[in-house]
Amino acid sequence: MPGADHYFSPSPGSRRRDRTVTLRLRDVTLDLRTDRGVFSAGRVDPGTLLLLKHAPLPPPPAGNGSEAAARRVLADVGCGYGPIAVTLALRAPDAAIWAVDVNERARELAAANLATAGVTVGGGETRAADSGRGVDRALPEDGERDRGGGQATVCAPEEVPAALRFDAVYCNPPVRIGNEALDELLRDWLSRLRPGGFAVLVMHKNLGADSLVRRLADAGTTPRRLAIGGGYRVLQVPAAGGAGS
Repeated sequence: MPGADHYFSPSPGSRRRDRTVTLRLRDVTLDLRTDRGVFSAGRVDPGTLLLLKHAPLPPPPAGNGSEAAARRVLADVGCGYGPIAVTLALRAPDAAIWAVDVNERARELAAANLATAGVTVGGGETRAADSGRGVDRALPEDGERDRGGGQATVCAPEEVPAALRFDAVYCNPPVRIGNEALDELLRDWLSRLRPGGFAVLVMHKNLGADSLVRRLADAGTTPRRLAIGGGYRVLQVPAAGGAGS
């Protein structure tokens, strides 16, 4: 329907109704703020939970380079209110986390939830929702990198530097945008992986998980299934030229 308000709308028009959901994992328990107009506002999506239970982290880079060069760079694409980004930041406090979403309301909530978790937050034009804590709009200074759960940048897709490459990308894809747009989105982010990097995706079988596997294979990469549960599939997709591609 024209003008419909979707979680992938850049500026949701639905009236705000702030609420809290609880993220519960083996190693993370945290209340997260949500609102109307964002993905899975009433609960942490079960596909997201399955991904977080099984998704690996890339190993820290080897070598004796500078601190910035030695830090893992991880992306949560379509971050919503931030359950994946928050978990990555807490599990890998040495890493630079990029939480990316087209939805400005989702970005506000993700920034607030990351800050509540003790993560130093910055990025683009993002402003945190009123959480009683200040959130910087610039990238953290070097001296702030060891605070709390690390550092994160919350931004719109177009604000991600074109030259930036990632060790891993995590995504619960917005399947409602359609296969053509979804494939374009995934091609873009897979092309941003560093050599040896990988993406971790989750999708429900009834929403096209098996079709996505075939399309990825046709594009020259072979996903590895990490987990299944409740109809969801968690897939690990290697960077171009990596094992299985």
